[in-house]
Amino acid sequence: MNLRRDVFQAIADPTRRSILMLVATQSMTAGAIASNFDTARPTVSKHLQILTECELLRQEQNGREIIYHLNPSKMKEIADFIEPFRKMWDDRFNKLESIMKNYQSKK
Repeated sequence: MNLRRDVFQAIADPTRRSILMLVATQSMTAGAIASNFDTARPTVSKHLQILTECELLRQEQNGREIIYHLNPSKMKEIADFIEPFRKMWDDRFNKLESIMKNYQSKK
């Protein structure tokens, strides 16, 4: 049985977020990605597998190498999900800021 991985569980890991940041700037091989981390290559490979299963990264065969690319449409899905929460918190902080300003001006 192939369990589908949760994209939010995937991005909860700091190493996987770092990998996404790296690949966002340029497509890279697994070796190039691994060279940026002080962990064993199989560990990085496991992170790449999880990010690929979640469709956050795409793989492209280039001769004997596999190149990893960021999947912008999947990243946009995450951003679209988070956006209403960001707006809600922005509104709350703006209200708090105006309350604080009113409070300070009355002093």
